[in-house]
Amino acid sequence: MPEGPEIRRAADRIAAALVDRTATDIFFAFEHLQPFREILVGATVTAIETRGKALLTRFDKPYSIYSHNQLYGVWYVRAPGTLPDTKRQLRLAIHNRNKSALLYSASDIEVLHDSELPYHPFLSRIGPDALDSKVTPEEIAERLTEKAFMRRRLAGLLLDQGFVSGLGNYLRSEILFVSRLHPQQRPIDLSDTDRDRLARAILDVTRQSYATGGITNDPAIAASLKAEGWKRWQYRHWVFSRAGEPCFVCGTRIEKSAIAGRRAYICPKCQPLR
Repeated sequence: MPEGPEIRRAADRIAAALVDRTATDIFFAFEHLQPFREILVGATVTAIETRGKALLTRFDKPYSIYSHNQLYGVWYVRAPGTLPDTKRQLRLAIHNRNKSALLYSASDIEVLHDSELPYHPFLSRIGPDALDSKVTPEEIAERLTEKAFMRRRLAGLLLDQGFVSGLGNYLRSEILFVSRLHPQQRPIDLSDTDRDRLARAILDVTRQSYATGGITNDPAIAASLKAEGWKRWQYRHWVFSRAGEPCFVCGTRIEKSAIAGRRAYICPKCQPLR
């Protein structure tokens, strides 16, 4: 599933193609959305917003198209009248005179009146967005002490969009490594220093991934290894998807396990279970 940084980069591409342009046509694959085509064709796209892993296409009418890529959704931006070479099914298309934004495979697509946005089942329950520049480490550290979150294992907590939105499986492993914390630890068991370090890592690692196109390793290490001819998957992350490989910090072999139903990676020396 694409995580917050990937959705934000897709939003950037879509915004460049659609914002401040009139929608000349809109295609909905789902029959119940067809009545909204007549409402939105001819409207101007005013913004492309992300809410964690969800995306809102805003118009100069009181409606937004909500979409969530889930596991398999993919956005393409194309010249009008051209389609990508894919066997995926087209679910949503927004066209203007210059570009088309095409969403394939996703099934979670809705058209919402502005008055419905605060009550939407997903939008109404998500926590602060890790990519929102207004969110601070202090705010995240405070959430770690709240009753709803303080006794939960970090492995599950970091996947809960109600805690912080936009995080996912690779970010979970990377954030915990940077924090030097074990997935089985709980916020209540951590020192104030540990919680502050975790809160800062949640924001810093996510924002670095967005800025670098998905690299969560130290950028200097990644650049050096790339120059040596390493493949991207080998230098992209600190620990994620590197089972059996040496830790970039201490040389210990990275271990893989299944935690909270998802694969997780740790360095047993850098992240001891205390």
